[in-house]
Amino acid sequence: MELIKHYFPGLSQDQIDKFTQLNELYQDWNQKINVVSRKDIDEIYLRHVLHSLGIAKIQGFKPGAKIMDVGTGGGFPGVPLAILFPETSFHLVDSIGKKIKVVNEVVEGLGLENVRSSNCRVEEVDEQYDFIVSRAVAQMDTFVRWVKGKIAKRQQHELKNGILYLKGGDLSEELAVYETAKIYDLKDYFEEDFFETKSVVHLPMKYKAL
Repeated sequence: MELIKHYFPGLSQDQIDKFTQLNELYQDWNQKINVVSRKDIDEIYLRHVLHSLGIAKIQGFKPGAKIMDVGTGGGFPGVPLAILFPETSFHLVDSIGKKIKVVNEVVEGLGLENVRSSNCRVEEVDEQYDFIVSRAVAQMDTFVRWVKGKIAKRQQHELKNGILYLKGGDLSEELAVYETAKIYDLKDYFEEDFFETKSVVHLPMKYKAL
């Protein structure tokens, strides 16, 4: 928790309380439904919460903005981002029912009113969003195909609407066909060794009517 306060010093008491509760909620639910590996659960603030918040170092979300988290798993990056941006709407989507169950229980336990969830494939979602966030659930070309037609037309952020993707390793080959993609190295924002090979990819996507 000290990690979060160190990198995000302006948190309100309510935000601090919610981030603090995350650990107990995930420890409890992970024993019932395993959504976080045993190794990672003990380092949840570093490997999951702070990693998720890496997106916020690249782009803060405006009040009223709509964000979809695709393949959210146990709620990352969506839940930490929803705590950080309480006036932004988050839609967490996963095709695996037990993962969405954990998400719903965590959201309810935290009292997060800016989060809703769907147990479905992202292709079934018929809405538009400012940004679509995710943690490396597929190769970029596959992900782009999944979310086609789901980017809002109206721009209201510094970065253009599109995908904000948490990825690791060498991305040069995977992103070669995307000339507008920009890679932000998280080691430039966080000093822990864990972030040495982690990055956020921003890929602007034009609005396309469904």
